[in-house]
This record gives sequence, structure tokens and C-alpha cells, in this order.
Amino acid sequence: MAASAASPVSVADGGIRVAVRLTPRGGSNKVHGVAFDAEGAALLRVSVTAPPEDGKANAALVKLLAKEWRVAKSSITILSGHQSRTKLLSVRIAGDGDRERIVNWGASLA
Repeated sequence: MAASAASPVSVADGGIRVAVRLTPRGGSNKVHGVAFDAEGAALLRVSVTAPPEDGKANAALVKLLAKEWRVAKSSITILSGHQSRTKLLSVRIAGDGDRERIVNWGASLA
């Protein structure tokens, strides 16, 4: 069960990792699909209506993805990019079924 090369989702110990390109004040709270950075790495393109101040955009991102993936908000951690549009998220997953569902979701976007 591995994510495709064009997927922003990868399997990690205890869960998954997700590379994200966030657009704050984006007009809607929405997952738009996959984009690629200058090195060709896949990023999940997400927009939120929240402004990029006081962690509001990050909180909106976590809330949106938790709802999309049907996981607790507390299971999603921003590992890097707190003040950047490009972020790396860690998602703790208890069951293999949840992990496979989210990895397949990420692969379906590519």
C-alpha cells in the first residue's frame, strides 16, 4: 500500500505525511487537487477563507482536512511550514483501514 509518485500523501510510522500548498483568503475552504513544486514534488493544493494571521489559516486547514478525512483534528500536526504556504503535515492513524483510505484518497487526486 504505497502512494503513487504523483501523490502528496505518503505512508509514515504511525500514520501518513501530507505535503500541502495552502492559499489563505482563498475565497473558499476547498481541496483543489495536486500541484507540483519546482523540484517536481507533489503538493496538495488547498484554499481556506481564513487570513494568514495568528494561526487562523493553519487552524482552518486542519479543520478542513480532518473533516475531509474523517479523523480527529488533534490527530493532524503541522510538522513544518507554520508561517509558509508550503507545509508538511503528519496525521496519526490508528487503523490500517483509515491509513489506506486516506492514501487512496491522495492517489485519486493525482
